[in-house]
Amino acid sequence: MKTAVVICPGRGTYNAAELGYLRRYFPDATLLDTFDGMRQQAGQETLTALDSASRFSLAKHSRGDNASALIYAATVGDFRTIDHDEIEIVAVTGNSMGWYSALACGGALSHEDGFRVANTMGSLMQGALIGGQLIYPWVDEDWRPQPARRAALIALVADIDARRDHDLVLSIDLGGMLVLAGNDTGLSAFEAEIEPTQGRFPMRLGNHAAFHSHLQAPVAARGRAVLSPDMFTQPGLPLIDGRGAIWWPQASDLNALYGYTLGQQVTETYDFTHAIAIAAREFAPDLFILTGPGTTLGGAVAQSLILAGWHGLTGKSSFKSHQDKQPMLISMGMDDQRGLVT
Repeated sequence: MKTAVVICPGRGTYNAAELGYLRRYFPDATLLDTFDGMRQQAGQETLTALDSASRFSLAKHSRGDNASALIYAATVGDFRTIDHDEIEIVAVTGNSMGWYSALACGGALSHEDGFRVANTMGSLMQGALIGGQLIYPWVDEDWRPQPARRAALIALVADIDARRDHDLVLSIDLGGMLVLAGNDTGLSAFEAEIEPTQGRFPMRLGNHAAFHSHLQAPVAARGRAVLSPDMFTQPGLPLIDGRGAIWWPQASDLNALYGYTLGQQVTETYDFTHAIAIAAREFAPDLFILTGPGTTLGGAVAQSLILAGWHGLTGKSSFKSHQDKQPMLISMGMDDQRGLVT
C-alpha cells in the first residue's frame, strides 16, 4: 500500500476540456442529485445542466457561483473514487477554494455541508465581485528559483499598494507563481510597470475577485452570517491549511477552524507553496494525488516540491525525470494517471 497526500484544486480548473467531467467520473448519482436539489432551492442552474451543456461558456461556467460548485463536486467525486485498498491517504490540503473541498474530503464537513460552504462563498464572491487577480511567475522557464526576482516583485507590489487609491497584495503564493489581488488601479499599475514574459504574463484571471485579501472582508462577514459553525466536526484526516498549519483528527478547535475558514482564509494570503512543503516534510507520502477537475495546478505542486527540495528536485527537467522513473504526482484529471489510483 502506498501513502498519499490529496490536493484539492481551486478556481480556474473547470475549463472547456473539463465540460462533462461530472458525467464521466462522478461516482454517486444520489449525491449529485442532492447537490442539484440544493442549487434548485437557491434558484441556481443545476450542476447536471451546467456540466452537460453542448458547449463551454466562459461567461457562464467560470462565474464564481457556478465554477465553485462544479469544482467542488468534481473534487469530492474524484476523492471518493480513490482506491482506498491500495492508497492510504495520510493528509489532505487544497489551493484557495480547494480548502472547502479539503474540509469535506478530510471529514471536517459532510459532503453536503462542504457543498453548501463552497456554493455559498462562490455566490457571495460573485455577487460582490470586489477587485480582481492576476498571475506572474518568479521562477525561470525550467522552474528554477530566482529569489532576487521574487524579492523585487514583492517590493514592487508593496510600493504600488502604498500609493493613494491603489490596492495590491500577494493573494496566493502558488509555487513559482505569484497571484496578486487588488483593485483595478493597483492591478493596472503592476501591469504597466512589469516586464511581460513567456508570451502571456502578467495574466488577468477572468471572473476572479480579489481573493485572499483585505478587500474580501465584507464577503467573509456575509459568509459568517449565513454559514453556521455547527456544520464543522472533528476531521477524520489531518488537514493542511493555507498557512501550512495542520488540523489534527480529534484534536482540532472547531470554533477556530470555522473562524479560520470564514475569516483569515478569505482575507489574508493563501500560502499554497508552504502547505505543499509541510505536506511533504511532515507526512513524507509516496504520492501527491491532485484531484480533478483539470490539471492546471500540477505545475504549482511540482514547483512547490522543487522549492522544498523534495527528493533533490532542482527544476522542471529533474522533476520530469523523476516522474518518468517513479511518479510522485498523480493528476486525476489525466486519464492515464487516474487509473493509477482508482
